[in-house]
Amino acid sequence: MSEADHAHQPRSAVPFWTVAVVLTLFLTGASAPSPMYALYASRWDFSPTTLTAVFAVYAIALLAVLLTCGGLSDAVGRRPVLLAGIAVQTLAMGIFFAADGVGWLFAARVVQGVATGLVTAAAAAALLDLQPRLSTVGPLVNALAPSVGLALGAVGAGALVQYAPAPLHLTYAVLVVLLLGSAVATALLVPGATTRRPVSLRPRVSVPRAVRPAFWAALPVLVSTWGLGGFYLSLGPSLVLNLAGSSDRLLGGALPAVLCVSGAAACLVLNTRTPERMMQAGTVMLLTGLLLSVASIAGGTAAGLLASTFVSGAGFGSAFLGAFRSLVVRADPARRGELLAAVFTAAYLSFSLPAIVGGLVATRVGLQPTAVGYAAVLSALAAVALALRVVAARRPAPVTV
Repeated sequence: MSEADHAHQPRSAVPFWTVAVVLTLFLTGASAPSPMYALYASRWDFSPTTLTAVFAVYAIALLAVLLTCGGLSDAVGRRPVLLAGIAVQTLAMGIFFAADGVGWLFAARVVQGVATGLVTAAAAAALLDLQPRLSTVGPLVNALAPSVGLALGAVGAGALVQYAPAPLHLTYAVLVVLLLGSAVATALLVPGATTRRPVSLRPRVSVPRAVRPAFWAALPVLVSTWGLGGFYLSLGPSLVLNLAGSSDRLLGGALPAVLCVSGAAACLVLNTRTPERMMQAGTVMLLTGLLLSVASIAGGTAAGLLASTFVSGAGFGSAFLGAFRSLVVRADPARRGELLAAVFTAAYLSFSLPAIVGGLVATRVGLQPTAVGYAAVLSALAAVALALRVVAARRPAPVTV
């Protein structure tokens, strides 16, 4: 069989879905500690500032690895980078399991950030490499996997913490078993590199010149969506329990879960639209949900907050998918890891820095007023993103994937 004939053979879907499971599992691990933060805080007596610092060191470590290793899988192949990330993530779960003080939480989150930084760009690029030909499923799964994983982590850990024995240990034991299984599947099913090029760990964020206009146009969408996700995963569980006057950890995990489930559903419903239309529709829903959230938090209504989160979550998922698709269509396949590292660097900066500020402010003025102000700021940013999308919609539509 000639190389041309081989190129037109249908790809097996098994490697693609193996990578999808790995990426989902990593995001499950990222949100799993969220329902436990309030319990950790009560046992070890630390403030919202410390809580968001624990949350933030994860993103800082992740960003450091993305900047140095974001293009590593372009050089050595996707499989070895995925396997290295899984090994480091398993170590992080072990540190969480052994934690008996806040210092252990910092250590676990740093190690987890390193692991996720290794896997994020490699997995995202692998999903584009391995997607069935003439398919748009790669960008869709790249947007769905974080939402599904974050929701599974929040709800699953919340349920185990509330109803199962060993509330601060069982979740991590389950994740270790799943990670070991994913390592075996990755080693056996994900193809290795077909070509190699020199490895460089020089810190860099690479956005090719041809992609830069689309990148800057998508940036307000990335900042507003991931800024919302960061706050809900750090202080969101404590906020909804505060509003409801409850100590049910499953309820605490419900807020980030609603955000992510709604986001995943919106991705599925709106996937056939152009990236520009998805971003425009997503920012409308994001802005609407955020304004409703401001009213719900100010009124002290937990049910209203959950309902408004469903609306803003739909905007979170669809706007991010539209932004992602608008960029990856322009990516050189040999440099996908570098571009995706730049995308996720912007995303995780938006994910972490506002949450740190929120924790500092909450320590001084209280969680509820901080949440109102945070949602109001994000509403203003979403309004700017929407205005830019309306202007962009008047131009010729970009190519879709």
